[in-house]
Amino acid sequence: MTEYRSKPRHRRRRTALVVGVPLALAAAGAMTYGGAFGLFGETARPHASAADAPAPKAPAANTAWARASADGFASVDALGQNGTYGGRDGRTVTVRTLAELERYATAPEPYVIVVAATIRVNPVGKEIKVASDKTIVGAGTSGHLVGGGFFLGKGVHNVIIRNLTIRDSYRGTWNEKDRDFDAVQVDGAHHVWIDHNDLRRMADGLIDLRKDSTYITVSWNRLSDNNKTFGIGWTPNATAQLTIHHNWFRETGQRNPSTDNVARAHLYNNFLQDLPGTPITSAYGNYARGRTNMVLENSYFEGVHNPVTRDATATVTQRGNAFARTTGRNESGGSAPAFDPRKFYAYTLDSASAVPALLKSGTGPRAWTGTTGPAPAAPLAATRTLTVAKDGSGQFSTVQKAVDAVPVNNTSRVEIAVKPGTYRELVKIPANKPHVTLRGTGSSRKDTVIVYNNAAGTPKPDGSGPYGTGGSATVAVESDDSQLRNLTVSNDFDEARNQHVPNQQAVALRTAADRIVLDGIIAEGDQDTLLLDTAGKDKLGRVHVSNSYITGNVDFVFGRATAVITHSVITVKKRWNGTSAGYVTAPSTAANRNGFLITHSAINGDVAPRSFHLGRPWHAGGDAALRPQATIRNTRLSDAIKPAPWTDMSGFSWKKDRFAEYANTGPGAGPATADRPHLSDAQAAAQTARTWLNNWTPTPS
Repeated sequence: MTEYRSKPRHRRRRTALVVGVPLALAAAGAMTYGGAFGLFGETARPHASAADAPAPKAPAANTAWARASADGFASVDALGQNGTYGGRDGRTVTVRTLAELERYATAPEPYVIVVAATIRVNPVGKEIKVASDKTIVGAGTSGHLVGGGFFLGKGVHNVIIRNLTIRDSYRGTWNEKDRDFDAVQVDGAHHVWIDHNDLRRMADGLIDLRKDSTYITVSWNRLSDNNKTFGIGWTPNATAQLTIHHNWFRETGQRNPSTDNVARAHLYNNFLQDLPGTPITSAYGNYARGRTNMVLENSYFEGVHNPVTRDATATVTQRGNAFARTTGRNESGGSAPAFDPRKFYAYTLDSASAVPALLKSGTGPRAWTGTTGPAPAAPLAATRTLTVAKDGSGQFSTVQKAVDAVPVNNTSRVEIAVKPGTYRELVKIPANKPHVTLRGTGSSRKDTVIVYNNAAGTPKPDGSGPYGTGGSATVAVESDDSQLRNLTVSNDFDEARNQHVPNQQAVALRTAADRIVLDGIIAEGDQDTLLLDTAGKDKLGRVHVSNSYITGNVDFVFGRATAVITHSVITVKKRWNGTSAGYVTAPSTAANRNGFLITHSAINGDVAPRSFHLGRPWHAGGDAALRPQATIRNTRLSDAIKPAPWTDMSGFSWKKDRFAEYANTGPGAGPATADRPHLSDAQAAAQTARTWLNNWTPTPS
């Protein structure tokens, strides 16, 4: 558009967001999303000196696996610990003997300990004590611990055990009481991540999580050839919170796992397999005991007897699981309400039918973890989700590279999961790549930021002229049926420092397609922040925006799309020179279509009272045939809004187009006048989120 028209800090929040409505809508007087979310600060990490003695030669410490952190409940900030990241703040050392392993595992300093040999434990059954702030990782597939395991005692925290093979303390008798030989025993520890290990043939448990151990994630492990495999509990207190996902239980007799008095047990995408004709026969699969509250999703049970069992006092909520050749008890129900894991952390479910193949190929130690070699990129055909991480721990290091990997004319949804970080890049999802979901994986939409600083007048690098308004977008979504979730899209073009640049419109997010879902996002900029467009004048472009924050000062919600913005916060801000004046919306709607509907939201900002218009009609290109439309209803308006909230634009009168309010509240609301039209009750009944989008019902994917 041709009219007038700070970089955030990020950390993981300690508490999950309220699902459904932004906190600013729930707190009276909240002025911006910053106030609603609280202040951001640097995440504290412990720093300790290295051990006095020289460490063995180590691989490069800047490899991604050395800096990896947990997902699931182990990623949640609690008990004074910000997620689980192990020893990444310490030195990386390589060990090949039991003495070296014990020395660094028990040290008070943080360490990344690379096990690069087969270490035989003596005496058999010994459990090596592990202190806080440690990552113990196998070097490729060469890290073996034979005849013993690890012990994490009360108060130990922030430990990662990864990419190891721990095996063979079994001496011919299962569960002999004087042979309590576990692979990993955790008694009263918290924030532990057990990931991508091969655990087998131990005299007692492969994993025992006991005595109120909590904030633990167990993921992508192979557990096999064992009797009492994975026990959880040994406590009267129902306080533990655990995530168990993508584990392959093969030929394991019982405790697969058994969860006793677990406050929140989230099990998903696990594969329990009992083949006929083998020495070990399953007694039961997943077992909820005592006061356990278990959510069990998209797991696959093959040949398992009593696949899902619960005590009368426990609660099991099943969703999407698959059962093949199972017998006996398969139970769900209970008196406790099911908890929602997404209130605590983000995660992505694979379909249950895909689980066997996925886990057969993906569990256990990986050849590149613990080494200096690169991780191979998984072929797109083998995955529904593409991962992006700046630190190299994903399949791609930029968002655009992941978009480029989506096949042309794909017919099924591809999710691009973007790990927390600030991605300074331009992203375009082209029209020939529909069904793409761009999702931030952090606990907050502020954790994952895509940002750039082009303006309409910024020259293109190839010398072909300026970008123009639409071309200035940081993220452009041109493909139908695409979605953005749980992330921030920003244009941080600095108007004050670039007054020499003509045409300072700077778009953060542009949509130019149909059936677009924007859920739980932040779109922030100054002039022309959010461009809701269509693929052409004759094309329908429907957009549904929910649970989101939009910030700007001039025409910052604009375009010709048919759009609903609901349960969101729209924040007006001062211009670059500190003055307060602007316009929230600038629709450019075709005469036969619906324009913008803002409903059940809040419009506010730290600006002078009565300084902002709700909108004005944009007749793009001077097209008099357009009939711009904006309805704002059931929305709280702060005193930033003018008493006559609509105004003309470029010679076109708003009164000849379609602008109205209904049932708004707050100091910026006002009664119906000639300068402030209100819908009648009958008109309002026809202008709702349900009726606005021409028979399209948005569906999260």
